[in-house]
Amino acid sequence: MCSRVRARWGVAALGCTGLLCAVLGAVMIVTLPSIVKQQVYKNVRIDPSSLSFGMWKEIPVPFYLSIYFFDVINPKEILQGKKPEVQERGPYVYREFRHKSNITFNGNDTVSFLEYRSFQFQPDRSSGSESDYIVMPNILVLGASVMMEKKPMALKLLMTLAFSTLGERAFMNRTVADIMWGYEDPLVNVINKYFPSMFPVKGKFGLFAGLNNSDSGLFTVFTGVKDFSRVHLVDKWNGLSKVNFWHSDQCNMINGTSGQMWAPFMTPESSLEFYSPEACRSMKLIYQEEGMFEGIPTFRFKAPSTLFASGADYPPNEGFCPCLKSGIQNISTCRFNAPLFLSHPHFYNADPVLADAVLGLHPNETEHSLFLDIHPLTGIPMNCSVKLQLSLYIKSIKGIGQTAQIEPVVLPLLWFEERGAMEGETLHTFYIQLVLLPKVLHYAQYVLLALGCVLLFISVVYQIRSQGPEDTKSQPSPAAQPDRLPSPFTPLLQESLSGQPTSPKA
Repeated sequence: MCSRVRARWGVAALGCTGLLCAVLGAVMIVTLPSIVKQQVYKNVRIDPSSLSFGMWKEIPVPFYLSIYFFDVINPKEILQGKKPEVQERGPYVYREFRHKSNITFNGNDTVSFLEYRSFQFQPDRSSGSESDYIVMPNILVLGASVMMEKKPMALKLLMTLAFSTLGERAFMNRTVADIMWGYEDPLVNVINKYFPSMFPVKGKFGLFAGLNNSDSGLFTVFTGVKDFSRVHLVDKWNGLSKVNFWHSDQCNMINGTSGQMWAPFMTPESSLEFYSPEACRSMKLIYQEEGMFEGIPTFRFKAPSTLFASGADYPPNEGFCPCLKSGIQNISTCRFNAPLFLSHPHFYNADPVLADAVLGLHPNETEHSLFLDIHPLTGIPMNCSVKLQLSLYIKSIKGIGQTAQIEPVVLPLLWFEERGAMEGETLHTFYIQLVLLPKVLHYAQYVLLALGCVLLFISVVYQIRSQGPEDTKSQPSPAAQPDRLPSPFTPLLQESLSGQPTSPKA
C-alpha cells in the first residue's frame, strides 16, 4: 500500500514538473524575441551605458591600409604619344589607428565627435619598403596643365617657363614615403609665395599627407536613445546637412551612417548607406549573400555596378558629371579642380575602354571588388574590405611643353584597400554574448516545451493504466472463489432448521 502511495506522489511530481517546463518554454517562446530585441536596442545605441559604446569610441578592430602603386614603365614613350604601360607594386601596408575625440552629447538626441587617424608602416606585411622608388605622373605639372587648358596662351607659355626654371617634368621618380606623406617641391613654394590663396597645400605635397594624424571632419550622428529608428544616421558633417560639391540635390545629400555601425535587425532587403569624406559623397551598398565569419552569421553587402556609373547609364548619377566614361567618378570639384577620378581598382566594373587604354591592368571581381560583412542582428561590421583607385587624367596641352604629345588617357596612380576584421578577445566576447547565448536560449525554449509535454504524457498514461487493475482486485468475481469444505456441524444445523432428521448415506 505504501509503495502505491509513493508511486502516485512521484507521478504527480513528474506531472507538475512537466507542466512547469511546458509553461516556461511557452512563455520563453512568446517573450524571448521581444526581450532580445530590447537588449539589442539598449546595447547598440550610442550611450555610455551601452555595451557597444566602448567599441564605438575606441574601435578595437585592427585596420590595415594597403597601398598598391602603378609604376610607369615607359614614361618617355608616353610623351611621344604611345600607350602607357604600368606595373603594380605593393602592397605597402600601414596599420591604421582610430580614436574619437571631442565627444559631445547634444540635446536633440545627437552626438558630435572628431575621429582621428594615424598610420604606422608594417614591414612584415609589406612587399617592399618605404624607400622603394616609383615612377609616377607629376600631379602638380600634368594636373595643373589640364586645369590651364582653356586659359590664355600667354599664361600657358609663362607656366612652361616656370616649370623649366624649377626643373619640373611630366613624370617623377620618388620614394613610397615621399609619395605618401609628402616631399618638398619648389613649385609649391612659388605658388604659396605669389598666389597664397590658389593652392591649399602648405609645405610638403603628398597624396596622403593630409590624412596622417588628422580627423575626417566633425560628424554629428543620432544616438538612438530617444528615437531608435535613426540610430547612427548622420545628421550633419562639418555643420552641413548636405554638401555642395555636386550638381544635383540628390548627389549632395548626406545619407546613411558615418560608416562604422548600422541599425540592427537587417534583412536581405536592407542596404548599407554611409557618407565618405574621402569620396565627398554618400555611397550605398546592396545585399549579396549570407555567410559566416568565425562562427558568426553575417550578411555580405557589395557595391552595385551603378556606384560609379555615368549619368547616361544611371540617371541618378547625373549630378556627379561631367563624366568621361562610365565606371569612374570625377572628383575634381572636391579636390581643388585637379583632374582626379575615383573608381574600383584596375577599372573593374567600368567601361572596358579605360582598362584597354593602359597596358598592365587586369580587372577582376575577386581581387578588386569591395564588400562589408555585417552581423544582421546588431548591425556591427565583422569583416570589411573597401577598395578604391585614384587616377589622373592627362593629355597634351598646347602651349605647355612639358606635356609633349601625350594622348588623352585616365592613368591610374594607385589603388588602396582599407581592411578590418574583428578578432581576439573582442571577437570572443561578441560571440559569447550576441551569438552563443541567444542561440542557447533559442533552443532551450523548445527543449523545455518538448520535455514538459513528454513528462505530462508519461504521468497521464501512468494514471490511466494504474486505475483499472486496482478496482478488479478489490471486487473478486464469484467464479474465482473456491468451494467451502463442509463443516462437521453442518448436518446438525440443517436438521435443526428443517425439523427433519438427516438420514445417513449408504
